Amino acid sequence: MSTATLDRATVERIVREIVLSRSVPQAGAAHQSYAPNLMVSVSARHVHLTDEHVEILFGAGHKLTPAKNLYQDGFYAAEETVMVVGPNKRRMLPTVRVLGPTRPASQVELAFTDSISLGLDIPVRASGKIDGTPGCILVGPKGVVELKQGVIRAERHVHMNFKDAEHYGVKNGDRMKLRIESTCSVVMEDLLVRADSTSKLEVHIDTDEGNAADLDHATRVELMK
Repeated sequence: MSTATLDRATVERIVREIVLSRSVPQAGAAHQSYAPNLMVSVSARHVHLTDEHVEILFGAGHKLTPAKNLYQDGFYAAEETVMVVGPNKRRMLPTVRVLGPTRPASQVELAFTDSISLGLDIPVRASGKIDGTPGCILVGPKGVVELKQGVIRAERHVHMNFKDAEHYGVKNGDRMKLRIESTCSVVMEDLLVRADSTSKLEVHIDTDEGNAADLDHATRVELMK
């Protein structure tokens, strides 16, 4: 599939994943018998949709079209994009990527910079925790959906399997720290652990956090309790 179908933010995230997976060493890995393959990815603004909302936005019977597989198995960036419109209907983000597969509830994940552009005051939430959050309007080529809630800044988190969790001495729901060594080295605290039986070891931060840490020029990343 040609990258011409992807927006610039998605392409940049994919390139960043490749660079980090190949060239950013994990601190202390050489001294451990089990060295998890840590990936740090920037999760650009995106939308998750229900089956119902996919049909409203893109037409009856429409299914999301996978354009690029994401690092986590079974997840993908779709060819489809939507316009996200703020509460005053004058501010919008014109082409926000839809991620698949579909979900039980539609959700929009933005960085704080994005939310300011839309005139929204969004909370930091774990994905799926959308009760009491602001809404927005989604515009597709075939229809419009008004979300009463569901716009969040996804809190920084790390996906891992149970073997990784045992290695780090953590469990699902715990908190960790991420150190990024770069031209603007930082330590990010309160990284939510999302552990299950199948996930690959991957940290998700948003574009604001990635830019602040100059992740593009990172020389080392490290997970810490």
